[in-house]
Amino acid sequence: MTFAHADPHVIAIRAVAPRTPQGCEECLRLGTPWVHLRLCLSCGHVGCCDSSPGKHASAHAHALGHPIVQSMEPGEDWRWCYVDQNFV
Repeated sequence: MTFAHADPHVIAIRAVAPRTPQGCEECLRLGTPWVHLRLCLSCGHVGCCDSSPGKHASAHAHALGHPIVQSMEPGEDWRWCYVDQNFV
């Protein structure tokens, strides 16, 4: 993995709690499945990954300008910047 050492979007990271820790906010509402979960580090939105049918995490990031998510998968601690398409 390549990590960005000076991603300017890290200033958007906040101390957040998952709004829907049980799953993707939109998929839970719609009754649709997801593959993996991502936590928005700007607001706490929980969305599904781009391998999921809804791709709600990236849709949320692009719609609201919230650039960085963190994996919510057990054993994973990486963060991704949608703007720079890079690990942070």
